[in-house]
Order: sequence, then C-alpha cells, then structure tokens
Amino acid sequence: MRGREGAAGRSAAMAAAGAVRLLLIGVQLVGLCGAAGTATATLPIVINTWAFRKATETAWRTLQLGGSELDAVEKGCGQCEIDQCDGSVGYGGSPDESGETTLDAMIMDGNTMEVGAVADLRHVKNAIGVARKVIEHTKHTLLVGESASLFAVRMGFPYEDLTTQRSLSVFSKWLNQSCQPNYWKNVVPDSSKSCGPYKRLEKVSFDEGTISQRNVHNHDTIGMVVIGKSGTVASGTSTNGGVHKIPGRVGDSPIAGAGSYADSTAGGAAATGDGDTMMRFLPSYQAVEYMRMGTDPTIACQKVISRIQKYVPKFFGAVICANTTGSYGAACNKIPGFTQFHFMVFSPLQSQPAEQVVDCI
Repeated sequence: MRGREGAAGRSAAMAAAGAVRLLLIGVQLVGLCGAAGTATATLPIVINTWAFRKATETAWRTLQLGGSELDAVEKGCGQCEIDQCDGSVGYGGSPDESGETTLDAMIMDGNTMEVGAVADLRHVKNAIGVARKVIEHTKHTLLVGESASLFAVRMGFPYEDLTTQRSLSVFSKWLNQSCQPNYWKNVVPDSSKSCGPYKRLEKVSFDEGTISQRNVHNHDTIGMVVIGKSGTVASGTSTNGGVHKIPGRVGDSPIAGAGSYADSTAGGAAATGDGDTMMRFLPSYQAVEYMRMGTDPTIACQKVISRIQKYVPKFFGAVICANTTGSYGAACNKIPGFTQFHFMVFSPLQSQPAEQVVDCI
C-alpha cells in the first residue's frame, strides 16, 4: 500500500513539475511575442536593421564593458563601417556618378536630444565617429562635404582613400551600361539611355515613380537603437548612400527624425531603405511619437509605413522601433523582391544576438 502511495505521489509530483514547465514556457512565449507581433525583452537592449550580427555583438559588448548607450551605438555602427556591411555601409561601396564613395552618419542622445551628423563625408572612413565628435566638440548638428572631412582631420581622424577595386568595378560596369540606372529625370539627353552630361528639359513631366532597384540583397543603411538598463536611449545610422547617386546627394540617414530618433522619455526608432522618399515623412520621429502616446512598437512601425504607402505605394523601406520598457518591433513595405525584413536584437533574455524576421505589409 505504502509503495503504491509513494509511486502515486511521485507521479503527482512529476505531473505538477511538468505543468509548471509548460506554464513557464507559455509565459516565455507570450513575453517574446507580445501584442500584435511585438516582442517584449528586458533592458538593456540593442536592436539594429538587417542581419548585421557583428555590429549587434559589438554594441552589446560595449554596454557589458561599462560603455554608455552612445558608446554602444558608435561602436556598433562603426563595426559595420569596418566590415563594409553588404557594401552599403563604409568605404569602398556605392560609388556616385563620379565613382567616389561618400558617407553619411548620425548619432543621437535621447537624454539631451543632442544630435551629431555628417553628410557627403569624403576621405574619412569612420563616419559615425566623426558624427559623435560633432556633438562633443561643436555647437552644430550637421556638417557636410569636404568641410566635414577637414573637421574630421582636426579631430584626429586619418584622411584616406575610400575607393577600392570593388567600387571601381561597380562604377566601370555602370558606365558600360550607359549609366543605368540613375537618378535623373526631365533632362536631355534621355537619362534612360545616356550618361549625359544632362541639361534640363523645358517641359517638365511628372510620373508616379518606379520601384527602387534595391532589395533584400542590396540595401543601404545600418540603423541602431540602444536602450540601457535605466531606460536611456541612443540611436544612430551609417551608410554610403544610394549607389550611382548624383554627387552631393544626401539621404535620410544623417537627418534626425528620418534616419533615426531617440528620446529617453519614449523610445527609439531607425529607418532603412529609399532615403529620398522616407526622409520626407520623418518616419523615425513619427514612430517615437506614436510610442510616446502608448502605441505598441510594432503598431507604431506599421503606422509609419502605412502613412508613406498612401503617397508612394511602391517605396522600398523598413523601420525598427523600441520603447523604454524593452518592447520592440519592426515593419516594412511589401514590393516585388522585398516581402520580409530581417533585423537583429540582443537583450538579457538571449545568450547571443537573435535574427528576427517580419513580413512586410
């Protein structure tokens, strides 16, 4: 009798333990999925666009070693500049119409709302590092072109050639294809057939635009948001811009509220994609404002994408969002060749960076 009671007791205990394990798993799943596809993490958290794992690891390691949120953003995005992430960040990628690689970057402090940014930066590889120096050593927000390069040299950055054999090859191939595709319109000779030089067409016509040439294998920016244990938010971006862009072009990446935005009272966001379109809508600022009003991060990202869709249905772009509780999400615009968006997340719930995927809307 006593043996049967002992066996029954052990069975009951095992069943109870199993139930507890199932309950814990259920709690974890709810925590990870959250509402409307939003994931709930714990602080600190690093989130960045695309599957740039090494950048995520570098930012996280910087935090773990006692660095600030700004340090983590600078080092994380700077890692992509070193690695030339997908050829769309850092030196040796996206040559403009003259064959030159130029860089754009920004960094934002969500505590002070200070921003440092550089655009059309030439001959200096560490663009986000220079952007950080704009915060630390000037009363300005944005420096551009060769003057930004001179500032960088004064700050101790080496003056280097950003051209590589790869970028020269890309440029040469483009020239041999009659400079197709390019960013000109309403000019003569016909920019769809010729390299120019171009002159303006007297009669200007308007069209609805075409789908960007970029896709999941040809993207253009690292955008990163870091939120520390205390809820302090920092964000940043780095890119070498649109390939074959008209010299002097600046996209959304170095523009506060467009490329990224950070506010320690609400959260942070960063955007990637067709900067010429996205910068007109300040998507990162708008996403943070939605989160300030209590909107779920995923919904905030989706609302931003939906707003742009109303005006430019075929745009290529995505947004990542994170609030000060550690919840995060992302959204992207669905076009042919781009139906899912990949991004990276690192939080205390994980032992390594986790690649996340979201279906585009």
